[in-house]
Amino acid sequence: MTRLANPTRFLRLADRLLPWLGGLTVLAFIAGTVWGLGYAPADYQQGDTVRIMFVHVPAAWLAMFGYSFMAIASFVGLVWKHPLADVAAKAAAPLGAGFCLVALVTGSLWGQPMWGTWWVWDARLTSMLVLFFLYVGYIALWSAIDEPERASKAAAILALVGAVNVPIVKFSVDWWSTLHQPSSVMRLDGPTIDPSILWPLLVNAIAFQLYFVTVLLWRMKAELIGRRVRALTLGLAAREA
Repeated sequence: MTRLANPTRFLRLADRLLPWLGGLTVLAFIAGTVWGLGYAPADYQQGDTVRIMFVHVPAAWLAMFGYSFMAIASFVGLVWKHPLADVAAKAAAPLGAGFCLVALVTGSLWGQPMWGTWWVWDARLTSMLVLFFLYVGYIALWSAIDEPERASKAAAILALVGAVNVPIVKFSVDWWSTLHQPSSVMRLDGPTIDPSILWPLLVNAIAFQLYFVTVLLWRMKAELIGRRVRALTLGLAAREA
C-alpha cells in the first residue's frame, strides 16, 4: 500500500493490469452466462425464472462489497491520509450504485412471478433501496462541493455513517420475518443450493468481481489523470495572471 501511494507508480501498475483483467472479465462473463443460461437446470418450483438469480445475486453481493470498499477507503483517507484512498472511494461509488440498481430491478423482475408483486416494503428490499440512496447521496456530495479536499472529507463521513446499513442488508432476512428468502450460499453450515446451480452462480460472481476491479482501476486512472490536468491548467492560469 505504501508503494502504491505514489500515483505515478499506481498508474504504471494499472496500465499493466488492465488488459489482463479485461480479458479475464470477458472470459468469466462468457463462461458464467453460457453455463447459467444454457446448462444449469430449471428449478422444480420456479422454472426458468430462477435464472434471474445468476445476475441478481452477484449484483447484490457487489452492491454490498462496493459500499464496504468505499467505507474502508474513506476511513483510510481520513485517518492515514493515503493519497489514493479518496480516489478509490470516489471511483467505486458509481460502480456500487450500478450494481445496487441492477439488484433492485432484477429483484423486482424475480419477485413479480414469485410473490405476485413487483415490490414489498420488507426489510431486505427496503434496506437495499436505502443503500442505493446512500450511493446516490455520496456521488451527489462529491459533485456539490467544488473544493476536492472538503468534498472528500464530507463524502468520507457520509460513507462511514452509511456503512451501518450494510450489515442490515446482509442480515435483515435473519433478524426479521420477510418475504425474501434467507441466505442460501454464505452460511456457516454450507450452501443449500444444488451444485448444478451453485457453480455457475459462483462463476458469475467472479465475473462481476473482476468487472468491478477492472472498471475501478480504469476510473481511478481517469480520476488521477483528470486531477493532473486540472492542476496544470490552474498553474498555467496563475502564471498568466
